[in-house]
Amino acid sequence: MKDKTLLKYLLWAFGLGWAVQIPAAIFALRGNALIFQGLTMLAMFAPLAAVMLADVPLKSLGWRPRVRGNLRWYLAGWLCPVLLCALGAALYFLLFPARFDASGSAILATLSEEAKQQFEAQALPASAFVLLQAVAALSYAPFLNTIPSVGEEAGWRGLMLPRLKERFGRVRGLLLGGVIWGAWHWPLMLIAGYEYGLHYWGAPVLGMLLFCVFTTALGILLDALYVKTGSIWAPALAHGAVNACSGLPLLLLDPAYTDRLTVGPVMIGVIGGLPLLLLALFVLLKKAPAAEADGS
Repeated sequence: MKDKTLLKYLLWAFGLGWAVQIPAAIFALRGNALIFQGLTMLAMFAPLAAVMLADVPLKSLGWRPRVRGNLRWYLAGWLCPVLLCALGAALYFLLFPARFDASGSAILATLSEEAKQQFEAQALPASAFVLLQAVAALSYAPFLNTIPSVGEEAGWRGLMLPRLKERFGRVRGLLLGGVIWGAWHWPLMLIAGYEYGLHYWGAPVLGMLLFCVFTTALGILLDALYVKTGSIWAPALAHGAVNACSGLPLLLLDPAYTDRLTVGPVMIGVIGGLPLLLLALFVLLKKAPAAEADGS
């Protein structure tokens, strides 16, 4: 690569990120979920640290919120992820109605024994629990998730994608950037079965490839928000919203099918992610000039 600053950034981003992800994955295998979650959140700040280590001025990334005049883009970043998540889940359960389970068994499967006892003692309906989680995903959770998300967005959207688009053209730059972003997560997927689990058809390669499709599609939309607003906070909010809502469909999935997440109902699956992919394709083709259709 001719861009030594970008190369330096990528080496630091992957080096620091993987240095945290590998022990995080090991802790996950040992059942230390709290440590795993803490380390994965810490890893999200690796791209921001890599920007600083690559000697790129932080002020060049667009730290002013610039909400005035861009409110609609912030609203889109806040609410569209939930809509895309819901559409993907609805499509999946429409095609596979037998996999829909509103009894609460999926919720209980994710809880510790102590939490299960508390859940059962409160006699809280599963539908109420799902509703509470959905309200959180639509209200405060995206804003809380914005803080760690900006650690990633400062690097991927703030530094990497502008340089890749300049070097390879808009289309190729966005596609390459999405694959790079997805590959950054691979240690967690290889070791701990991050996102898809460890036991599914085609593991682990299929999950790694599908996740790159997901990050490419999401990266196209996050880049559009960054370009439209000129602020790193817009894609960070959308990233936080995705993290807040992406697991909601699992609360309605029969636990017998959790080894088939490559299909859905979550956005990282083929069917669950179809609305996201179609929107990203629309944005990619609509915004790309005719001369850039092939990446030139």
